Amino acid sequence: MANINDYLLWRGDISLSSEHNFNEVDSVILARFSYLRFDKIKMSEVETIESISEKMKNLDNEEFRYNGDKELITYLGKSKRFKDMKVTDYVENNERSLEQQFEAVTIHISDEEMYISYIGTDSSIYGWKEDFNISFMDSVPCQIEGKKYINLIANKYPKKRIRIGGHSKGGNVAIYSAISAKKAIQDRIIKVCNYDGPGFNKDIIKKYKTSSILKKIETFFPQDSVIGRIMYHAEKCTVALSNEKGIYQHDIYSWQVFKDDLVKADNVTANSEIINMTLNDWLEHTTVEQREIFFDEIFDLFYATEANTFGEMSKSLSKNIMTILKKYRGIEENDRKTITSMIKLFVKAYFQVVRDKEKINFSNSVDYKKIENEARNKHMISINLGAN
Repeated sequence: MANINDYLLWRGDISLSSEHNFNEVDSVILARFSYLRFDKIKMSEVETIESISEKMKNLDNEEFRYNGDKELITYLGKSKRFKDMKVTDYVENNERSLEQQFEAVTIHISDEEMYISYIGTDSSIYGWKEDFNISFMDSVPCQIEGKKYINLIANKYPKKRIRIGGHSKGGNVAIYSAISAKKAIQDRIIKVCNYDGPGFNKDIIKKYKTSSILKKIETFFPQDSVIGRIMYHAEKCTVALSNEKGIYQHDIYSWQVFKDDLVKADNVTANSEIINMTLNDWLEHTTVEQREIFFDEIFDLFYATEANTFGEMSKSLSKNIMTILKKYRGIEENDRKTITSMIKLFVKAYFQVVRDKEKINFSNSVDYKKIENEARNKHMISINLGAN
């Protein structure tokens, strides 16, 4: 088995054509593309993937957001399939005071199609806070920015059909931008892909559950998914195979590919289903106001450390724990009670689900050999992914 970087090494020399159309793995790659450090290079109005690769070649591994990203842009820049694609309209709009973390970029697949890629959550504390704000706000700033961006791009390139994708929170923004777009724009959308991004509250689900755009949306999450199981989904959901475990499956470089497809698992694991049921129960038994107080106060504790990222916070962990404890003692009594009751409700929901887990018909183990053999049979080709 292999991941998206292996795909680029083995099949990146195959040009897009009627015989080798834009495929599922191509979409994952372009959804990931928005994570690259465009902010660390000088972007021209129109670039190519190859020119961006050249500009990023001297960046250290540590300057990229995540492991695997430097290899991704290096391989993309050498790939016959991707290197000549034009890249335009990079936007960065991050604002800590608004708890807004947003970036997007457009990749022009051909003269007829373009791909809007929305970034997911980075390591910033306020970026993660925006994720949790989804649980009590009808819309968060990155979703509003996503809606503005698709309108901008659709109007700027009126003759092109549109693909949209994003990983993590970027996948949520991808869906939000599509369901909130005008009908004329929705008609131009080919597909919307959410890769392990959270869902939506029930009110938003009701609004787009009967919309014609729904059939164009697909969410992919790994078998142990946590992030992608937060909130509710009405669209088609597909389980992708990861070779990691637990929360580490959120890393898209752990997702397995075979030829030009993501490798699929039959179901999520029992652990993922338990987390999903626990979160849903917690959401059902807490109010919007309680969730707002809970997450606002919890993140105020993190902000008190003056760290910008969780990585920075961990570097002076002992000192920051003392800062957090001191800040916690200063929280108003009613708010402390809310925090305590919310934690108790979550723990209660978790143990209730665990007690009932025999009702969950999911396995904690994954038969990798069986899945690999099924992939072989499906494509009727050698495991050598370099074969055309």
